[in-house]
Amino acid sequence: MEKQKKSELFGFGKGWITILYCLLMFWFYAGMVNDSSNIVAPAVAERLGIPDGDVLNMGTVAAMVGVIFFFLMGAVNRKIGPRATSFVCLILAGAGYFGMGRAGSIVQYACALCVCTIGAMSAGYIAGGALVAQWFPKKKRIVMGYTTMGHNMATGFFVPLITFLVGRFGVQNAVALPAVLVCILGIAGLLVIRNTPQEWGMNPDHVSDEIYQTEYFSEEIDEDGGWTVKKLFTRKTFWLVAIASGGYQFVSTIIITQLVVRNQEVGFTQSQAVGIMTILAFAGIAGSWLIGALDQKLGTKKNMIFFGIWYAAALLLEVSEVRPLVIVFLAMFALALGGSANFTTSLPAAVFGRHGFKKVNSVLFPIQALVSSFGFIVNGNVLNATGRLRMSYVIAAVASLAVVVIVLFIDEHKYNRDYMTRVQIEEFEKEMGIDQL
Repeated sequence: MEKQKKSELFGFGKGWITILYCLLMFWFYAGMVNDSSNIVAPAVAERLGIPDGDVLNMGTVAAMVGVIFFFLMGAVNRKIGPRATSFVCLILAGAGYFGMGRAGSIVQYACALCVCTIGAMSAGYIAGGALVAQWFPKKKRIVMGYTTMGHNMATGFFVPLITFLVGRFGVQNAVALPAVLVCILGIAGLLVIRNTPQEWGMNPDHVSDEIYQTEYFSEEIDEDGGWTVKKLFTRKTFWLVAIASGGYQFVSTIIITQLVVRNQEVGFTQSQAVGIMTILAFAGIAGSWLIGALDQKLGTKKNMIFFGIWYAAALLLEVSEVRPLVIVFLAMFALALGGSANFTTSLPAAVFGRHGFKKVNSVLFPIQALVSSFGFIVNGNVLNATGRLRMSYVIAAVASLAVVVIVLFIDEHKYNRDYMTRVQIEEFEKEMGIDQL
């Protein structure tokens, strides 16, 4: 039993290479799109002579524009596979990030941010999500606990790095190093990563042939698993999953993109606020693993309910602006930091399974991203209207509890063939209008 538990948490074989790759893609996404906005957005606003809130609002613009391109990148991912897709997207992310720092106007900044957001998010969530679903269909929960450590590491390492680079070289030149590094990751992924474990002579989840044949749905079906856009859009569960998984990202976007600014509002200096983010990141690495382990043990649905209540309680402590309670919030937030990113893949993969996941995710992810993007516009408008971010945290707490309610109505394995009996599979295929598996 102890050996089995250890295998569930650590036994991934060569799959560790895929996990590390996805972790690094999340590191660059969180660093370039979310975390560095604490430093890059104010620096760009100062250089252009415009309000910080105007620059922050471009994050929502980028995500809304990105929704169209996320559908496109989802189609590309289905056509050429996640390995090649991630390569293309990481190159785009690097080019966009370089352009953000060197933008000469708000329009140029917005265009560059769009490119960076589309590239980085598509790499981490569309290509990375497809890799996780194919490699780890039943261990995806703990695997997402590992990959989302990249979010925490971005908070811990990317923010201090970009703070140093902006202070030393100015924002125009500071963006060059991360832009080059993300392109190198894309090239490495193209050379090393494989789309499925079978390409490396392994079974999904690194299980034996015997287990794979008896406990997994291993029959051949069409690549889309019978799903079409119309079929997905007409399923209530699809919309519940998209809004719930995007909802926690919305909450996290509100917090992390302006956490340095918010901590300065409650009395910390900038250096203290940046230091706090570093401390949070290291605690959050353990938190990501813990959320993944809980997901594996409790199931995604129960874990999301617990997570949402925890998140809301932490946020309500923060808005008191009482220093001891703010510190408690920071400790609670550290443990939750990577959790919201975990659910963007673990919930859809749990509900829809790996069969046709690339098709499902190509339609679902743009909606997740759109929901998440409103975090930027909440912060921008609250900051412009009140000059402070306190009300943003109130909105985030209410949103977190709303997600809990939504999750209560989700059937965790509703369309997942790996969890169905033969009779259930036959009934499902009949419902889907598929004549034969």
